[in-house]
Amino acid sequence: MKLMHIFVSLWRELMHRNFLFDLDQTLLDFHASEYKALEILNDNELLFYNEYESFYKMTENSKAFENFCREAFGQDFSQDGFSDINQINRILKYIPKGEDVHILDVGCGNGKMLGYLQDKTGAYIHGFDYSESAIDTAKKLFQTKADFKQGKIGETDYPAEQFDLVVSMDSMYFAPDMEKFVLQIMRWLKKDGVLFVGYQEGDVMPKTDNEKTTVLARALDNCGIQYEVEDITSETYELLKKKRDAALLYQKDFEKEGNKDWLDLLLLQTDCVTEGYDSFAQKMARYIYVVRKNELGRRGHG
Repeated sequence: MKLMHIFVSLWRELMHRNFLFDLDQTLLDFHASEYKALEILNDNELLFYNEYESFYKMTENSKAFENFCREAFGQDFSQDGFSDINQINRILKYIPKGEDVHILDVGCGNGKMLGYLQDKTGAYIHGFDYSESAIDTAKKLFQTKADFKQGKIGETDYPAEQFDLVVSMDSMYFAPDMEKFVLQIMRWLKKDGVLFVGYQEGDVMPKTDNEKTTVLARALDNCGIQYEVEDITSETYELLKKKRDAALLYQKDFEKEGNKDWLDLLLLQTDCVTEGYDSFAQKMARYIYVVRKNELGRRGHG
């Protein structure tokens, strides 16, 4: 069986587990179970590594995928998830003006999003990702005021107070210890630094009641860290419909390139929008969290 077919099977199992997740469990029970879906990832870490290696190699050569990204997301950042140009542009207001501004992207992929932010602001860009192929591409694409390294969450470290902004788009889920990683990011940030997180529920992480009950929100609360949060679930529903339409638009191009397996995965990822929004919102949610280090120690949320 091809690796991609195994990957799709794992994705289906992940979604199945989460959609059947009992939301009536106590928070304590949930805390003990919250990474249950990630057992698949942990038990097959090498498999997922190989798939992401294959994915980033595909993105280097696939015109169909480039066109798909532009059509679905408004910009080609080699996205494989839920972040479009509207979400990325939200980041810009948190990047200060100046000659010594540094941005870190946690799970940076091939660095294209960071390159966009650098083009808009002139900032130094830093990123780490566990994919060797992704980091190799990032190093080739961005060589000025840029630093990229291969590494995993929980194992990669930086000096204290180095970054004005830390961005995590759909990567916080893979922290072995969410509270520990949040505090590590706080240490990396400068005094007035900001953490910006795009956070999805219903695929990798189980769907909880609302933006205050996610694993990330509870970690922030437990650490006494104030945060602001925006619910963009309805926006994400529209994005996923657009993503599905774009995949179908370039279906023949994917097939001509020999990339039908990747097309199948894109369609699988967007199966959830074939039903109405109410059904979607019961199973999926997306939030943007913003944490300002200068408010560290204040409890609550905006």
